[in-house]
Amino acid sequence: MLTRKEYEAAQRRAAAMIEEAGVVVTAEESGRVEVADFGLSRLDQEGAQILTLVATDRIAAKIIVLFEGQTLPEHWHPRVGEDPGKEETVRVVRGTLRCYVPGEDILREGFVPQGKQDAYTVRHELLLGPGGQTTLLPGTKHWFQAGAGGVVMYSFSTVARDILDQFTDSNVQRVTRIID
Repeated sequence: MLTRKEYEAAQRRAAAMIEEAGVVVTAEESGRVEVADFGLSRLDQEGAQILTLVATDRIAAKIIVLFEGQTLPEHWHPRVGEDPGKEETVRVVRGTLRCYVPGEDILREGFVPQGKQDAYTVRHELLLGPGGQTTLLPGTKHWFQAGAGGVVMYSFSTVARDILDQFTDSNVQRVTRIID
């Protein structure tokens, strides 16, 4: 849960980071940046700011902003009917992205948010700087964390059904509640 003031401040901050990264967005798009606290009410530690550029029945393109040290919680994109689930490629525009996927535990640069050891189970660390990218296959558990100064990245994917994403942390709620 976020106050309207917290939500709008995070929107402005994310829009400024997008502009600083050299990505041109309109004023209308800046006002559509989604601030996701994942129902955890600790946006600076666990959350994300997401601008959806396009979302059709076949593809989606987004800009994801993570503030310095902010973590987008561990999740995966499940099968939906005959669809195997979302396939996603992330590409860094500015900053350093710590991306965690299944594999050998080599968590070195990042950290698991305090008290959340059981909610972050994949610890194979990929460090991606500007121009770095990785593709996440459907059903692959993953989580993201920003390095110093935050990160701005593109997310290109097959159809996005974010509301259906599955999270390791049972306390996560995909829809942010705003209070006035």
